Amino acid sequence: MHFPNAVCYSKRVTEQLNLLYWATLTGLISCLATGLGAIPVHFVKNNSKLLRAFSLSFAAGMMISASVFSLAQEGIALKAKLPMAPYGVILGLMLGALFFWWTEKCVEHFHFERHQLAHGLSKKGILLFIAMFVHSIPEGIAIGVGFATGNFHFGLIMAIAIGVHNIPEGIAVSLPLKKDGNSTLRCAWASILTSVPQPLLAAPAALLAWFFEPLLPIGLGFAGGAMIYLVVSEMLPEAIEEGGHVRAAWGVMTGLCAMLLITNLINLIPTPPPVQ
Repeated sequence: MHFPNAVCYSKRVTEQLNLLYWATLTGLISCLATGLGAIPVHFVKNNSKLLRAFSLSFAAGMMISASVFSLAQEGIALKAKLPMAPYGVILGLMLGALFFWWTEKCVEHFHFERHQLAHGLSKKGILLFIAMFVHSIPEGIAIGVGFATGNFHFGLIMAIAIGVHNIPEGIAVSLPLKKDGNSTLRCAWASILTSVPQPLLAAPAALLAWFFEPLLPIGLGFAGGAMIYLVVSEMLPEAIEEGGHVRAAWGVMTGLCAMLLITNLINLIPTPPPVQ
């Protein structure tokens, strides 16, 4: 006897399981990619202020580029489905900056760097860790929503793009840790931990795309605002102090252009129309 409802239900369950599998797997790979940022930092000598200043400003440039040309741009592009998306991005940018300003005040007031769990971390290292952790939340949601469109190729490209963007974030997290005397392995693990929300949130976002998608513009803007505030308030002042404004400026420009080039190369990958 043929049970069409049972067959449809079984097919639906299989599709949901595949969705969960690929969203979680790609989210995990994207998370692990953050640890790759510790590799170039391994070769930055702690006693080389000029090289460290350039590396710090280079990472800052990549983060600015990712915030403006990836996060904010992706959020604004959602206006086709969500007409208020550009305003959500603007609101998110300001909320992200406000959140990071508040976080900075809390770290200064409560001296979290003295806590046992923060052993070996300076104030800057803690702030970078928090900013990158918060930044990973909307990225994990974006991976899940990408697969939930029903277009596997689009979801895969989204995961690859976020994974590539995670590498300079790993560099930014690793630089102050390396300066504080931490091993390359600890820098890599700290970087990976900042991206833990990606595999954790990708699967729920894929299943509940109807709920998470309207929040994406604010979430992406929030992540970008937090990163830009971090760059301006913490990373660039240190880069200028250690290497001078000219070296810092060229580091930012080089990093910004490098990330923009990577982003555009990823965007050249053709994306087929969604499966109906």
